[in-house]
Amino acid sequence: MSTSPVVTRFAPSPTGYLHIGGARTALFNWLYARGRGGKFLLRIEDTDRARSTPEATAAILTGLQWLGLDWDGDAVSQFDCAPRHAEVAQAMLASGHAYKCFATQEEIEAFREAARADGRSTLYHSPWRDADPATHPDAAFVIRLKAPRDGETVIEDAVQGRVTIRNDQLDDMVCLRSDGTPTYMLAVVVDDHDMGVTHIIRGDDHLNNAARQIQVYQAMGWDVPVFAHIPLIHGPDGKKLSKRHGALGVEEYQRLGYPAAAVRNYLSRLGWGHGDDEFFTDAQAQQWFDLPGIGRAPSRLDLKKLDHLTAQHMSAADDAALLHELQAYLVATDRPALSDAQKSRLLAAMPLVKDKMKNFDQLIEKARFVLIDRPVQPDEKAQASLTDVSRGILRELTPHLQTANWSRDDLETVVGGFAASRELGLGKLAQPLRAALAGRTNAPSVFDMMILLGREETLARLGDAASDAPGAPGVED
Repeated sequence: MSTSPVVTRFAPSPTGYLHIGGARTALFNWLYARGRGGKFLLRIEDTDRARSTPEATAAILTGLQWLGLDWDGDAVSQFDCAPRHAEVAQAMLASGHAYKCFATQEEIEAFREAARADGRSTLYHSPWRDADPATHPDAAFVIRLKAPRDGETVIEDAVQGRVTIRNDQLDDMVCLRSDGTPTYMLAVVVDDHDMGVTHIIRGDDHLNNAARQIQVYQAMGWDVPVFAHIPLIHGPDGKKLSKRHGALGVEEYQRLGYPAAAVRNYLSRLGWGHGDDEFFTDAQAQQWFDLPGIGRAPSRLDLKKLDHLTAQHMSAADDAALLHELQAYLVATDRPALSDAQKSRLLAAMPLVKDKMKNFDQLIEKARFVLIDRPVQPDEKAQASLTDVSRGILRELTPHLQTANWSRDDLETVVGGFAASRELGLGKLAQPLRAALAGRTNAPSVFDMMILLGREETLARLGDAASDAPGAPGVED
């Protein structure tokens, strides 16, 4: 058994955003490498120059960085490695594992049309495979792999199990085009070999490619890496993910207000499991993740489960780290940045407001009371609780609070004693207090808000609410 260090890679094509399925593939490779002290490499497969764009490359890098998937070394450009790919094609040609094919596209298509008409296989067998070099014309040619015609190519897949493909079902694939540029099928093998990749973890839509790629490894006498082809992600309806299912790009999940740790946790559970564990840390995921734990059936996207995990991750998150990510969320959604004073107040309030929040929008709403300035503008429900009677009660309560020690116990005693003396239930007093302090009826405990706001700000807000005139518009979050 090989004892070489584990090296995995993520190799996206820069033709668009970082798809959520691609993000999971990157995550699986990252977890596998990091959990074994190995390397996680990044290769941008930009050989399709017509579709590859710098903007898409930047979007992929940004998506990986937001998701927290750090890679080792610099990202490799597949296009930049084209001379090396051509060198390998020439080496296979020289060793007799490849040959020059002078067949034109018109000839190949004519063969296939005739085969379809006759009901024969359209698998093209080049007449140039065993031709005497002396018969080669002075014309353009491609270099084809001289694949074995007999026997089988076996893929020992760590997820799919043993997959056997008859060699007579595979054609001699083109390795080098007539213009001297390499094909993807050759380039990916050369790059993986040169980068020292030991484990190729990728979508099962590449499973058929593996048989052809193994033949290149064998032709070059290279060690074949471990293949692990993971099932694709489907939508809740069981169909392949598409725009009708909602967010597809990783950046959309950031803009929806999900913290990266929750998305990592959720994606790791799409197709992989460790017993009944649902919520876990990165350290646990790296320790537990293994290829046998990946199922063969497609997983289904379920945002309710993501919401559930997000609530757990926000509750468990470090306060300062959560504030830092919230600020990045504001930038991603083109919203105003927090002032230094707002950041300070929010950090102090974080233990109170982060619990069970399903996204950053909910957290911001719950923390609104420390982010706004006076005068507080109540929403419709809060305004309805500020009746003439409740305003009068707030005016009567204020002198009692002015002499309080401003500890939670003392505030509870003062407010509770006041409510009892007026034969009021604490709930009836709490609603106008919430409206005065937060401008919302759904807000944290009034005592928690009082402690965080402090004596001066609390009394000022109660004074504003107790006045006959409604408050002027306040600073909205």
